[in-house]
Amino acid sequence: MVLPSQGDSKSFYRIPATPASPCSSVSRFANLSPTMGAGHSHNHSHSHASSRNRFRLALTLGLAAAYMVAEAVGGWLTGSLALLADAGHMLSDVGALGLSLFAMWMAQRPPTSRRTYGYHRLEILAALANGATLVAISILVLVEAVHRFQKPPEVDAPVMMGIAAGGLLINLAGLWILHEGRSESLNVHGAWLHVLTDALGSVQAIAAGAVIWAFGWEWADPLASVLIALLVIYSSWSLLKEATGVLMESAPSHINVDEVREAMAGVRGVIEVHDLHVWTITSGMESLSAHVVVEDGCYDCDVLTEIRSTLHDRFGIDHMTVQMETEAFEELPTRV
Repeated sequence: MVLPSQGDSKSFYRIPATPASPCSSVSRFANLSPTMGAGHSHNHSHSHASSRNRFRLALTLGLAAAYMVAEAVGGWLTGSLALLADAGHMLSDVGALGLSLFAMWMAQRPPTSRRTYGYHRLEILAALANGATLVAISILVLVEAVHRFQKPPEVDAPVMMGIAAGGLLINLAGLWILHEGRSESLNVHGAWLHVLTDALGSVQAIAAGAVIWAFGWEWADPLASVLIALLVIYSSWSLLKEATGVLMESAPSHINVDEVREAMAGVRGVIEVHDLHVWTITSGMESLSAHVVVEDGCYDCDVLTEIRSTLHDRFGIDHMTVQMETEAFEELPTRV
């Protein structure tokens, strides 16, 4: 017996004829019970969260793009290289936010016969790309900081502080917009880290500009850059680790697989649980597959319903495939 995909309320379970027993009192065919259809509401909640996050990303992208254009026009009209340089920096942010938004848009496309899970993993790939980009940019900043320590350039502190203050306001607005969504999506978390990096960079530029303006300490700028770069690398590491874990189909960090196995084995009529796998398709969408050996008289939907209810209530898992077997069933050897 194999559990059908979530939300498939028209599916039927074919029940082999078995003698009456304490575990079995169902007919030969059984409809999917209301409890079994719980995954449908889970799909809707995930869709609503994705819609909210797309709006948040689009709004943040619009703010960043508007400020980038304003800086580019201002730099062209005034001849300020600092303004043009910061506009180029904002361009990288617009690209990162655009990548995250594109991945979320693609993830809404329906599955196909070739891509049976759809395009949800694009969000994880976008998060991985953003994390890797942040680390690469931080390394470049560290290299440039070393050069500036050796020969600090002259800095126009007032202009530097003015540009940084404008960027800080935009970045603080972006952080506020994306704050709630970062706990719902690894992709949004990566975009949030990008905006946080810019906000920290703006704070660093304001502080360094104030020190240079007040005391003439030109080395304050590269020193602040080193501290911010190290902080960004530390923050990005957890993002890279989590995104890589999803792509490697590791068990979700918040789910203990041994506890899942014990919970399934504790269902009445279950003898053994094997070939248990738990993985993440995308943020907030965990999947499970398992083989469950049951007593001969318990090969029915009641056991399957209780397994699904247990996994849903205790671990929040709704997307699952459970193969039910008897002790007499012999599996073919699998290649490793």
